[in-house]
Amino acid sequence: MPAEWSTALPDWRERILAGQSLVPCPPLFPAEAESALAMFRELRMVDVPGSPTFGETCRPWIFDFARAIFGAYDPDTGRRLIRYFFLLIAKKNSKSTTAAGIGLTFLLRNWRSSAEALILAPTIEVAGNSFKPARDAIKADEELSDLLQVQDHIRTITHRNTGATLKVVAADNETVSGKKASLIIVDELWEFGKKAGAENMLREATGGLASRPEGAVIYLSTQSDHPPAGIFAQLLDRFRKIRDGKIIDPRSMGLLYEYPPEMEKAGAFRDPDTWFITNPNLGASVDKEYLLDKFHEAEDAGEASFRGFAAKHLNVEIGMALRSDGWAGADYWERGIEPSLDLDAILARCEVVTIGIDGGGLDDLLGVAVVGRERTTKRWLLWAHAFISPEGEERRKTNAAVYADFMRDGDLTRVDQLPDDLAAVVEIVRKVKDTGLLASVGVDAIGIGGIVDALAEIGVTVENKLLGGIRQGIALMGAIKTVERKLADGSFWHAGSRMMAWCVGNLKIVPTPTAMRLARDESGAGKIDPAAAMFDAAELMAANPSIGLRIYSDGRDLRFVA
Repeated sequence: MPAEWSTALPDWRERILAGQSLVPCPPLFPAEAESALAMFRELRMVDVPGSPTFGETCRPWIFDFARAIFGAYDPDTGRRLIRYFFLLIAKKNSKSTTAAGIGLTFLLRNWRSSAEALILAPTIEVAGNSFKPARDAIKADEELSDLLQVQDHIRTITHRNTGATLKVVAADNETVSGKKASLIIVDELWEFGKKAGAENMLREATGGLASRPEGAVIYLSTQSDHPPAGIFAQLLDRFRKIRDGKIIDPRSMGLLYEYPPEMEKAGAFRDPDTWFITNPNLGASVDKEYLLDKFHEAEDAGEASFRGFAAKHLNVEIGMALRSDGWAGADYWERGIEPSLDLDAILARCEVVTIGIDGGGLDDLLGVAVVGRERTTKRWLLWAHAFISPEGEERRKTNAAVYADFMRDGDLTRVDQLPDDLAAVVEIVRKVKDTGLLASVGVDAIGIGGIVDALAEIGVTVENKLLGGIRQGIALMGAIKTVERKLADGSFWHAGSRMMAWCVGNLKIVPTPTAMRLARDESGAGKIDPAAAMFDAAELMAANPSIGLRIYSDGRDLRFVA
């Protein structure tokens, strides 16, 4: 065993382009690695013609991955020195079959009586993807059939001598509570990212490692078909930083088959000659002709369909969800990102500011959007924030994972009780007003009345023309089209927050006989309130407002009217 080792891989870009191994260090215990790998190689793949062994069929990267896992175990101390693994790989690259092989090999080499190994899947169907290859490998081998008992109805495989089990389960809090598993393989982690409470559930499932020093956790996933969320987004970010050397954690190792960021940004994944980057099984379990057919089908179906294809088959991260009936500006949203853009930056750089406010119902977010016009460039700069009440969280539990992400990002704030959200919005308006840059505030003309009363307390009223009602529906079409054009021509910029990308991706266009209007999805789960606030602010900014020179000591303005 080396005295120390690193799981960082700073040259991963060069390696992945050259088709080289992404394992950052050799096995810590080579003899243990090769002994386990010998068993792994002998397992059979029954769904492949001729039922060849893993050793006859698998590409080298699979052996590298298995060798890294089993070679991290110290047989003298009974402790595994690298305990957390993450494999991110495109669809159909034998991910679930590899999980089955690793689970079986672990079961065969385990020494602990009545030990448990778990393969956790988000659904029963996904659970079958790992259980069936394991079951079939046993049935195809007479020696394994004598040693291991298969129980199809509960998806459990039991070692007759040690009593240890390998269980494949559709995971929830009830199935993992109280488990003391020595091995946990989490399949399709991206789907867990969408589930409320998944982080706590996985914490419960992996808690047994505290008394199982030989144990390991293996996360397996393709990219998400929506912007990464929840526990998937957290772990993906962490393992990327470990790979890049930004986090030093020798207990964790990731094999992340993804395009280098500069290639992904340039759209290199549209070139079929690059598909080997995220499909190391291309030409084996992945048929290139099939991918080409799906590629052309997705291109013909539109950008939303193509992004779904790219996410699953090319491992391209979706920055925002797109829909076939979505807002045209969503296609250009990622062009206008300036990550450091916050409210203070807008107030420092802009000559005039408008504010939009939308939402606030018990089922909604309360969104506030600040749009400023930059002094020299005349570009529009956006900052947005949202608030949610305990009632709003309770009524939309399906959004719990994404809401938690937005709160961690600092773009969504949970208030303790109503009407604290209105008070928080008023403070934002007050901050802008105190700079002397505020032209006006726009709210939904038929929205909540409480915001009007709250703003009146800081001198923002209809009478002094600092507050106005913004007509919704087709009347907002001008602002909608203005923002999409400005995104396309590079004169609209925003901070690129996940919350706004989510809201913009949720926007639905409903055509009318003479115009169009915005709507949210039928379920009501896809919130758009901060995006609607953005259009309210844009409607005001489109009127080309100006502010006068402040000459009075009490803060009153002198305005020149042409």
